[in-house]
Amino acid sequence: MYTMKEACKLTNLSYETLKYYCNEGLVPNVKRDKNNYRIFDEHNLRWINNLNCLKQCGMSIKLIKEYIALCLEGQSTIPQRMKMLAKQKEFLLLKLSQLNEHLAYIDYKNKFYQDVLSGKIPYKSDLIKIDDNN
Repeated sequence: MYTMKEACKLTNLSYETLKYYCNEGLVPNVKRDKNNYRIFDEHNLRWINNLNCLKQCGMSIKLIKEYIALCLEGQSTIPQRMKMLAKQKEFLLLKLSQLNEHLAYIDYKNKFYQDVLSGKIPYKSDLIKIDDNN
C-alpha cells in the first residue's frame, strides 16, 4: 500500500492533481487507512497511469468519467469503450498530422535562413519591405 505522496511520486502527478482526480471519482475504489488518509494499491497505481494517459491523449474529464462508468459495468461495455478510444485515436492522428505540418514549416524556415546566411539566396520578408538594391 502507498500513501498519497508515494502514489504521486510513482505516477508523476502532483499532489493537487491526484487529490482532484480522487475527489472527482476518477480513481474508484481507493481505500483509506485508520486515520482516513487515502492509500493506494498496485491496481490503483496502474489505473492512475492509465488515467494519466487518457488525459494526456486529450480526453476530457467528462469523457473519462463516462469511460470509467463503462469500465465499472464490466465486459459487456467493451464495444462502447472501444468506440470511445477509436474516436480519441482519430483526434490524436489529426493532431499528429498538424504537428507534422508545423515541424515541416520550421524545417522550411530554418533551411531558408541557412540559405540566406550562406549567401545562396537573397533575404526576403513578408513583414517588412526590403530594398532590393542592398
